[in-house]
Amino acid sequence: MPNRKAYTPTTAAIDVEAAFKLLEGRWKLVILFHLFGGQVRRFSDLERLIPGITQKMLAQQLRRLEEDGIVTRTVYHQVPPKVDYRLTDWGQALCPALDAILKWAERREESVPRCMSRFK
Repeated sequence: MPNRKAYTPTTAAIDVEAAFKLLEGRWKLVILFHLFGGQVRRFSDLERLIPGITQKMLAQQLRRLEEDGIVTRTVYHQVPPKVDYRLTDWGQALCPALDAILKWAERREESVPRCMSRFK
């Protein structure tokens, strides 16, 4: 395994911001959660699983995730055409990181005083 990059507070913040930019947007994380665990989904499956997303937005988000190397798109040359999406190994590696964020968020809810919880 290669040596880990040495970070300063500034370079760490810059690199974390760059990583978050790969995931920003209303729909990308929802798409990822539907693909975790080796799930292979067709466009129409994702469209059905994500209420409120338009075809145009789903196509744009999948295209960006593919360009960033997080999702892979497979086209089967048949009639009717078939296209499916799955996470790359690098994309699948996001699962533990997002799980850690969920656990971190749960800890906040546990630590908020009861009188403050109604203001969340």
